[in-house]
Amino acid sequence: QVQLVESGGGLVQAGGSLRLSCAASGSFFGINDMGWYRQAPGKPRELVARITTDGSTNYADSVKGRFTISRDNAKRTAYLQMNSLKPEDTAVYICSADILRTWYAKPNDYWGQGTQVTVSS
Repeated sequence: QVQLVESGGGLVQAGGSLRLSCAASGSFFGINDMGWYRQAPGKPRELVARITTDGSTNYADSVKGRFTISRDNAKRTAYLQMNSLKPEDTAVYICSADILRTWYAKPNDYWGQGTQVTVSS
């Protein structure tokens, strides 16, 4: 069974930093893109950042210059370094990954349970 498990969320003051991790576990062939999304109460889920297998990245305009996504393919883990946090960054942060169960299969989207990030003013 494939699972994505996030960690690293918490409560931080505005201007502070947090580092989120997303580890993929289970039996599968490989991982294509990985990404971080977030969902605040009463708002739709939005893309924060995505990273390809070769390290190409894209970010939401609201986090450019403050957040950095990275990955360690050997550890099957993605990270989100969040600096200069603002109260409007408060949300549940959810990891996603396009995972190939076998070498010949099309990738499927997998999602983690999410980790809460709360930024106080």
